[in-house]
Order: sequence, then structure tokens, then C-alpha cells
Amino acid sequence: MSNQSGTQVRPSTALLLGALGVVYGDIGTSPLYTLRASLKSYGDALSNIHILGVLSILFWLVVLVVSVKYVIFVLRADNNGEGGIIALMELTIRGITEHKRKVFTILGIFGACLFYGDSMITPAISVLSALEGIGIVSHTLDHWVVPIALVIIVTLFIVQSRGTGTIGKFFAPVMLVWFTSLGAFGLWNIIQEPIVLKAVNPIYAIDYILHNPSQTFFLLGFVVLALTGAEALYADMGHFGRPAISRVWFALVLPALLLCYFGQGAAVYRDASVLENPFYYSLPEWALIPMVVVATMATVIACQAVISGAFSLTYQAMQLGFWPRMEVNYTSEQEEGQIFIPVVNRLLMVSVIMLVLIFQSSDRLEHAYGFAVTGTMLITSILAFSVLPRHMQGWRYWSMKALFCLFLFIDTMLFIVNALKIGDGGWIPLAAALGIFTLMMTWSSGKAYLLKAERVNKQALKPFLDLLLVDSTRRVPGTAIFMCADNEYVPTALLHNLKHNKVLQEQLLFVSVKATDVPYMADEDRYVLKDLADKAWSIDLYYGFKEEPNVPQILEKIATLHNEIDMSYMSTSYFLSRQTLVISGRGNIIRRLRNTLFGFLSRNAARSTRFYKIPPNRVVEMGMQIEL
Repeated sequence: MSNQSGTQVRPSTALLLGALGVVYGDIGTSPLYTLRASLKSYGDALSNIHILGVLSILFWLVVLVVSVKYVIFVLRADNNGEGGIIALMELTIRGITEHKRKVFTILGIFGACLFYGDSMITPAISVLSALEGIGIVSHTLDHWVVPIALVIIVTLFIVQSRGTGTIGKFFAPVMLVWFTSLGAFGLWNIIQEPIVLKAVNPIYAIDYILHNPSQTFFLLGFVVLALTGAEALYADMGHFGRPAISRVWFALVLPALLLCYFGQGAAVYRDASVLENPFYYSLPEWALIPMVVVATMATVIACQAVISGAFSLTYQAMQLGFWPRMEVNYTSEQEEGQIFIPVVNRLLMVSVIMLVLIFQSSDRLEHAYGFAVTGTMLITSILAFSVLPRHMQGWRYWSMKALFCLFLFIDTMLFIVNALKIGDGGWIPLAAALGIFTLMMTWSSGKAYLLKAERVNKQALKPFLDLLLVDSTRRVPGTAIFMCADNEYVPTALLHNLKHNKVLQEQLLFVSVKATDVPYMADEDRYVLKDLADKAWSIDLYYGFKEEPNVPQILEKIATLHNEIDMSYMSTSYFLSRQTLVISGRGNIIRRLRNTLFGFLSRNAARSTRFYKIPPNRVVEMGMQIEL
């Protein structure tokens, strides 16, 4: 975190523990399956040279991609302190040409859609890999892995509606025990076979790549599993700040992970039979059952992180107009970011259950994992290095270009090799991402079309009011609030009110709610109030894409600052236009399908009254039809 002078403030112990508990769950459970997947690809041809080469490649990938790229550089590309691909996209498209804006928007939205694919696979592979330890305790328990995994997954999704506040208190202690155990048992194995430490020397990685270029290429598809969760470091920056995330990474998480990977490598180096499950077989016998328990708790935390991330991402997309409004429940009065979206929760739960039932084990799911992660990482690199020069003025242009080329090359190679696994399961996150991307772009373009259609033959609001108020239109006591997308034009609800009721309230407010490209708005920038005519005002309300819009609350605050506005409960009514879409049969097949899809999304979107916290008993809706 930083103070107002811009200097870094030393993060508190509570903040460091919070970062440990929330940020590192996903990447922290990667040792359960990464080295096994990487070394198993060699089969009986596995040799000690292979072990040292794989460990060296894994070591330098973690150091370069996570430590250097994300922690040192990407975390600097913050949007008012917020991270994540949506925040990065909004930061990237500021002040650029319309063509570049469209390209970067499409990239950012597709990267966000890939995250949903990751949110499906992470709970399935994490819980299965943790529970497979009970089969090592006794192979008679193997058939219980899938049923227990399903029980844990269903329970995890059911309790989401209660919020993460209660269970979150246990995140940090569990993850502290987890990472401490990873480091301790890894060191115990390294002491018995210290030769594996040679792999720290990059010569081993370079030599292996030069002598085995084709094997190295396909190896990247498995080693990349060690990088899953790196995006969470950036996505959760707004909650904990760059100093807390980077200190926890370098002080505890990175050493623990590397010791664990090298410890597993030492165990396999000593006894090749350990390769069946290097994580559990590298443990002393007395620690097996306790580590199964701790690993299961750690994977539940990792699952919670991506589930909460899916809720947050969906909410941000709704605020920016890329997703229809959905029912959003706020599960904490103290923590602003704790939300629950029932529709997303149900869809994720069904998807994860299907993956567990179809694949049955973590090693089969490893082929499906990686594509979504590397796709998001590649897009993050492109977006981040488009804005990083603004945040790192002290760096020379060619230095930034060299770094960008290095990371772009690494991310591209990782993405290509994982794209080759599309036929073996990688199609699952790709299909999910393409489906969600289609929905989001259809909704965005459809809303833009409706806004454009509403403006056809529309009259400017101020001249209309000037003529209306000098007419003999009857004024009645009360305040009428007209909610409109653009308050520069006469809202349809006003015309319908005049047509049917032939009266006009004494006070008129024309309110437009607008999402901004920053996560949070300062109070002084929250609204813009303009006088239109006698007792008539236009109000633009601004909300950040991570904020909860509460229209009545902010209007009441405005009324306390402007005494001429009456917002008393019994005298205030909200007038809204409710659109009914008529799908025409015109156009080609693609247009008709998109119109039908948009109509479906529109019919199932949550009511704007609920989204904006407007009491239903104060709402008057005026219907209108629009043909698509």
C-alpha cells in the first residue's frame, strides 16, 4: 500500500497473513500434480539427466514468469490500485484510437472469459489431486476419491451464499501450515539427495533445451502447471496492495514451492517408483494422513479463490455493460468485495461436477488444464506492457522492449504447446470461453444498438422542458425521478406519463447511472448536477466498476446538500421505461441468431430496480416495444 505522498507503507502483519490466505491458494496447490505430470511424460525412459533438466526449467520458469514478470513488473500496472484483466483492459484503452480500443477490448474480454474456464477446472483438479492421497494410505480407498470429492465440491458451492467472511478467518493459518510443511518436507528430501540443487544452475536448463528441443517443447505443457494461480497475484492486488503480495511471495511462498519441487525431484532421483505420486510418496510415512487433511483444506481455499474471482469478474462485467444484470447478494456489511451471484454459482457447480464425473482423476484433467491459464497470461502480457511505460519512466525504451519480447516469447510458447492439448481436454475451457465471449459481445453490441435506436427522432431534453413548462400542463405535488441511459434526451417514460396521466410532478429529476473505467469513484466525483428548468435537474451518477450502485442512497445525500430537492419517501416516485423486444425475421442467419440470443438474455436479466436498489413500491414502469 502507499500513502498520499506516494511512498510505500510497510504492510501490517494482518495484511501479510490476509495475502497469504487469499492470493496464493491456487499456485500453492500446484505441487500436488505438477512434477508428477512433467516427469511421467518420459515413462520408462526417465533418467537423472531428465530430472535435473526438468527441475531447472521449472525453477527458471517460476522465477522469470511469476517473480520477475508478475511480481516485479505487472503489479506496477495498476488501475487506481486495482489489478486483474478487466481493470488492466480499462487502463489500456484510455486515450487511444477507436480501432486500438476495439482490439484491446476484445483481447481483455476474451482473457476474462478464459478465466471462467480456469474457474471450472481448478476446483476439480485441486480437490481430486488432494484426495488421491487416501489411495496411497490404502488402495482399498481408491473408489472413495470421486464420491468424497463430489461431497466437498457440492458443500463448497452450497456455503457460498453465506459469504467467505467466516471461513476466511481460517485461510491464513491453514495456508501458513501448508507452505511451512511444503518447505520443511522438501528440505528433508533435499538433504537426503542434495545433488538436485545443481538444477538451480541455468546451464542445466539450457543444455537440456539444446539437446532435447522437441521434448522441451511438449514438456512446457506440463511444467506450466506450476504457474497456475500467478494471475491471482495481480487480480487480488486491490485487496492487499503490491508490497504485501510481493513480500509474502519472496519471503515464504516462493522458497516453500521451490523446496517442495526440488524435494519431490530428490525423492524421484533416489527411487523412481516414487513417480506414481511424488508429492505424497516423498513424505515420511507418519506425515501422510495429516498432509492429506491439510492438502484438502488448502485445495478448498484454492477453489474458493477462483469462485470468488468468478463472482467479482461477473460483477465488473455487468458494471461495464458486457453482461446482463443478475441478482447479486452482498454477504458482508464490512467488506465491500464479498458478493454472491446465484446464477454463476449454480453454473460453476454443475460444470465442476461434470468434470469430476467425466475425468475421474487429476492426471486425466491435467490435459485440460493450462490452455485457459496460458491464454490469460499471454493477453495480460500484451495489455500490461502496453501501459507499463507510463508507470516506469525511469526505464529506457529499449529495455522495456527487450523485456516485453522475452515475456511475450515465453507466454507464446506456453500458449502454443497448451493449444496442442485442445483435443485431449483443452477444448473444455476453450469452448466455455468462446461461449461466454459470444454472450458478452452479443449483450454489449445489443445494448449499444438499443441506445442508438432510442435516440432516433429523440428530442433534446432542455428545449422540450422549456416548452412544456410554459404550457398549461398541470403540476402535482411530489418528485418524479426518470431513470434514463442518456439524460440529454427526453425519456420515453416522461412522454408516456404525459400521454396517459396528463400531469407533471412539481419536481423532476432525470438520472443517468454511468460506469467508469476506474474501480472506485471519489465522493467529490460521484455526481454532476445540472439545472434544466424550474424545479427540474439532470443528475449523472458515476460508479466504479467494482462498486455497488445504490441510487436512492446517493440521491438522498444530494438532497441534503441541495435543499431545494425534496426526496421525502412518500412524495418520490421512480419512472422507468420497460423495453419489450420484438425479434424480426430480417437479416442473415447470424444476425437472426444474435438477435434471438440478445432477446433471451434481455428477458432473463435482473430488473434494474433491484440492481440499483430502488424500492419496488416506488416504481412506475412505462412499457415500450423495440424491433430487432
